[in-house]
Amino acid sequence: VLLGSGLTVLSQPLMYVKVLVQVGYEPLPPTLGRNIFGRQVYQLPGLFSYAKHIVKVDGRAGLFKGLAPRLCSSAIGTVVHSKLFPPDSSFPLQPGASKKEPVSSLEQVLKETSREMVARSAATLITHPFHVITLRCMVQFIGRETKYSGTLSAFATIYREEGILGFFAGLIPRLLGDILSLWLCNMLAYLINTYALENGVGFALGSGPRPRLGGIQVLLLLPQVSTMTEMKSYSQAVTGFFASMLTYPFVLVSNLMAVNNCGLAGGLLPYAPTYSSWLDCWSQLHREGNMSRGNSLFFRKVPAGKRYVWD
Repeated sequence: VLLGSGLTVLSQPLMYVKVLVQVGYEPLPPTLGRNIFGRQVYQLPGLFSYAKHIVKVDGRAGLFKGLAPRLCSSAIGTVVHSKLFPPDSSFPLQPGASKKEPVSSLEQVLKETSREMVARSAATLITHPFHVITLRCMVQFIGRETKYSGTLSAFATIYREEGILGFFAGLIPRLLGDILSLWLCNMLAYLINTYALENGVGFALGSGPRPRLGGIQVLLLLPQVSTMTEMKSYSQAVTGFFASMLTYPFVLVSNLMAVNNCGLAGGLLPYAPTYSSWLDCWSQLHREGNMSRGNSLFFRKVPAGKRYVWD
């Protein structure tokens, strides 16, 4: 919980800027720059320029709006997930198997992924009200509102204006994105570890002259095994990044639905129309070519035909 809270605090400015970009808020005009091929293009302000603008308006503390409900969400989600899916329970061992050699058969991967899916879904369901409040606290920057100034008062405001369903705005696309990302990540990692890295290990161990002394042979094989273990851990990170890229539209639609038509300027025109459902939001973003809006915060070219609102 403490580690997760620390990472949440450090990543808060990044998420703050990302959310404002996702709703289409661009306080700074584009500038003329060059892309990686040297061609001149109009670029939107990157992460640091955007953050400097927020600091100029609200001070450094302004970068941490919505931190309190996000910390609550992170802590509660960690506890719920760890209770339903303990860290030491993944890939249980077969009877008689070594504790250092977990079973990673396809059947076991499917079983453990299903268990983790239930744990993640439960954590998302329980913490989503805090997620909604976090997003609305951030979006208030656009219209300079103070409607969601505190976590407890925000709960009362949402319940009074929208009822219980208001706490779960944008929940369905968020759940779908989490589930799809989890399955993509675990299955891709399994395929890479089983059919790419394992075959590579077998080739490395089977080729070349074999030393006669067993002790020498073990010493020679240890670096190869260690290298493959490291590569497997890296493959999990790579597949996680790839899965998050593919499922980013679900994150975008979920965040937009969480603030849509909630009484804040950032959830109304000219930033966003009133969506009838998350499918309506998805289809409109797809027509506009905005499905990846906010995915990159460093090099942001201004594509033709996209809708932005300049201050």
